[in-house]
Amino acid sequence: MTPGMPDAEESPAPPQRLKKQLGLWDVYALATGATLSSGFFLLPGLAAVGAGSALPLAYLLGAAILSPGLLSTVELATAMPRAGGIYYFLDRSMGPLVGTIGGFGTWIALILKSAFALIGVGAYLQIFLPDVPMGPVAGGFAVFFGIVNLFGSKNSGSFQVVLLIGLLILLAWFTGMGAFQMELRNFDGLWDSGSAGIISTAGLVIVSYMGLTKVASVAEEVQDPERNLPLGIFLSFVSIVVIYMVGTSVMVGVAGVETLTRGGGDLTPVATVAELLVGRWGAALMTVAAVFAFSSVANAGILSASRYPLAMGRDGILPDFFSRVNARGTPVIGIAVTVALILISVTLFDPSKIAKLASAFLLTTFALACLAVIVMRESRIESYDPGFRAPLYPILQIVGILGSFWMIVNMGLLPTLFTGGLITFGAMWFTYYARDRVSREGAIFHVFERLGRQRDDGLDRELREIMKERGPREADPFDALLTGARVLDVEGDIDFEELVSMASKLLAQDLPVSADELSEGLLEGTRMGATPVSHGAALPHMRLPNLDRAHLALARVRNGVRFGYAHDGGIEPPRAVFFLVSPESDPGQHLRTLAHIARRVDQDSFMPEWLRAEGEEQLRETLFRNERMLVLTLERKGSGSDLIGLKLRDVALPEGTLIAMIRRDDELVIPKGDTQLLNEDRLTVLGRPEGISALRNRYGLVGS
Repeated sequence: MTPGMPDAEESPAPPQRLKKQLGLWDVYALATGATLSSGFFLLPGLAAVGAGSALPLAYLLGAAILSPGLLSTVELATAMPRAGGIYYFLDRSMGPLVGTIGGFGTWIALILKSAFALIGVGAYLQIFLPDVPMGPVAGGFAVFFGIVNLFGSKNSGSFQVVLLIGLLILLAWFTGMGAFQMELRNFDGLWDSGSAGIISTAGLVIVSYMGLTKVASVAEEVQDPERNLPLGIFLSFVSIVVIYMVGTSVMVGVAGVETLTRGGGDLTPVATVAELLVGRWGAALMTVAAVFAFSSVANAGILSASRYPLAMGRDGILPDFFSRVNARGTPVIGIAVTVALILISVTLFDPSKIAKLASAFLLTTFALACLAVIVMRESRIESYDPGFRAPLYPILQIVGILGSFWMIVNMGLLPTLFTGGLITFGAMWFTYYARDRVSREGAIFHVFERLGRQRDDGLDRELREIMKERGPREADPFDALLTGARVLDVEGDIDFEELVSMASKLLAQDLPVSADELSEGLLEGTRMGATPVSHGAALPHMRLPNLDRAHLALARVRNGVRFGYAHDGGIEPPRAVFFLVSPESDPGQHLRTLAHIARRVDQDSFMPEWLRAEGEEQLRETLFRNERMLVLTLERKGSGSDLIGLKLRDVALPEGTLIAMIRRDDELVIPKGDTQLLNEDRLTVLGRPEGISALRNRYGLVGS
């Protein structure tokens, strides 16, 4: 059941969801590992041709130009943590036509970036194995990383952490050694290339930051995305900018521009500088680092790129088989096709030209991300509820849009034509294949609705479903709301209007409005179809001005509520009714509270526990129970018998869990280390989801 949605019987079957397996350091490792490859090990030599000794400034300018788009992308990812990254955001904000263009373009750009990285492996290996052809080596690595990704994002993420640790250790050695051997005279003529040269080079090295966007495509698999996505990406961004600035400064300071630009640009600049620092073994060491780096970006590239066809398959943009995942929760078809396209790329394309083309479309998608934030905010959809909001709205987004397209123009004709070609292909695919298979519109229709035109309610329902899956935020006072909730317990059946009247009188005791005003508001919302009813529960709700906090009333009606509206529609008569009244000033928290209640009510265990509960406190416990809480009754011949007679200090609980409350007969016992557990004690255990899950399994309460 989702607030504001039709009854569950009318809703389509939900798509297969990917498992949430990635934590903060997985996000950091994916973003950092996907970025520190060609930008550090391959491009500096080529970039030095255009920027000269101002090479570090070109990298800094590239980061500055991308910042508005990066901030906007993070906002969208925390509001809509779904596979598909920028495709999903553009589709839901500006409609499936723009989403198709963004999806195809970003997928292809990620494939080219991954292919570029794999060819980099060959370039470095040829330093010591000159007879080994680059193409077959790159193809073999692509197949290997495709197999790694088939075993799930957690395994891929763990592998990424190992690669990143090895890479960072070697980079620390490189920059540490080089910092003491830099010669300032190598920076003479810092401005000889002029502003045009620095700007053009910044466009070339934009691809160096492309890995930061890859994490957005696996947002669906990130645990606690509102915290881990922004923190992981921003930590990665700061780390990368520092590494690029320090690393390129070392390259220029040690080797000089003349060495880096030999032959039109040194393709193995890090090995060249390392050899100058400590000899041949230094080149060998940094070749190992390069292999780590390029392997890392290829692994992360396949992981993220394969989520684009998955998301497009879910939405009907691509054939349905792209949306399937295997038992491990990985998109097999998306991975296979992505690897196949990488193999084609490493065979057919010249990698020296790919960097600028990939950079051009990365800039385009970042500009569109800025525009998507403007559309989402101006649509004023209450269920658009990002955990992170980009600052300086809308100035930041406008600067991001104008700056991105200004950079593309400065990069030359070929990147501009490439971007136009991808946009044309995406538009033609949507027009001739996908248009008749998609019945959805974006948030821009909500902007039109504000102008007196039309709107699309599908996006609002989808965002509310995301809110339900995500659960409340740490700052949401759900525990306090439930603890202070008023309770009604009705033995027989009752008319809905009468139940509303009773609940309104209870709530009016705590609110600065009359019971009649509350009753009329709750009834009006139900008449308009705004009261979700499903799984034997109903959620009448309203918002009022001048409230400092939300208020809740719980009503159990054992024989069911009689509705007098068409809303009744043959559904199961509600036996659990939750009346929520929230401040008008915080619609996001209001919707998150509704979504959290709906999430609990959807569980099969809810209704039996609700009807079994004895007294007001147990009714509250039934609703409060979730993945972070477990209520266990100790029975000599049942669950928890091994705990009877133990003192709390001797109870072995999973890490991150604790016994927060003990109910003994009709008394509340404050848990202490020497408190002895007795038969029929009711223990309330709080903790991390994994710890609570382990306790459920231990005591056979998996369905609760």
